[in-house]
Amino acid sequence: MLGNLHNESLYKYFINNEQTSGHQSLIFGLRELNSTEIFQFCLENSSIINPSITNQPFYFTSNYELRIYTSACYYLDKNNQWKSDELIVGSLTNHYQIQCFSNHLTSFAGGFIILPAPINWNYVFTNADFMKNKTVYLTIIFVSIIYIILMIYARFNDKKDIEKLGVTPLLDNYKLDQYFYQILVFTGQRINAGTESKIFRRGGIDAFIMTVPKSLGLLNYIRIWHDNSGKGSSASWFLKYIIVTDLQTMEKFHFISQRWFAVEKDDGFIERILSVA
Repeated sequence: MLGNLHNESLYKYFINNEQTSGHQSLIFGLRELNSTEIFQFCLENSSIINPSITNQPFYFTSNYELRIYTSACYYLDKNNQWKSDELIVGSLTNHYQIQCFSNHLTSFAGGFIILPAPINWNYVFTNADFMKNKTVYLTIIFVSIIYIILMIYARFNDKKDIEKLGVTPLLDNYKLDQYFYQILVFTGQRINAGTESKIFRRGGIDAFIMTVPKSLGLLNYIRIWHDNSGKGSSASWFLKYIIVTDLQTMEKFHFISQRWFAVEKDDGFIERILSVA
């Protein structure tokens, strides 16, 4: 369908599915006729039907809008599959309705494929100033600021995660000791579970390396305490469990706690002996 944007005249060229049967593509050309061609081809008594096809460039003197759409008629066969056999799309078809001709008594339906309109970049850039698009620009600015804030927050937490994954040697390790143990301390997620009494963070996993002169053998107990040096609620600590790994044999020992080390909570103890699980 072709329309002149000034007088909104509509011109329609229709090709039905019988004409396109056996073809995989359709080439459609469009150009404006000059005054001589209009006299030759557009008068009612003109004996010449179609203008000649040429490769010469032509230019439009008016603005036009071109809409191309495809329509089809379908019916459901015995296998519940959509077919278009012996159905013809009628010439009254437009982008609002479909005309279908059928020679068999079946229920049928129609479908459209409308090509998307291209973006007019000249119009976009001509109307891209801030005063005409305040809402758009303010939305982009607001989203960008939120994105930058979230990116900074995520980077900060990534650094904290790296710190949690680090392994800390114990201060009383002796450099000549040849036997190594890894100690993983899991702090709970409860409110105020972290402690500033020689710091463990809430929900944190802290790793330590302990060296000894020789193997300690099978571990049965572990003694845990803190100095209660934190201020207020930061003095208490909720310990989930501890895993001690023999780095030579990779044998693991689990010590389950799930209790508070706090003078104001639970049983008031800040020192406990945990049995191996």
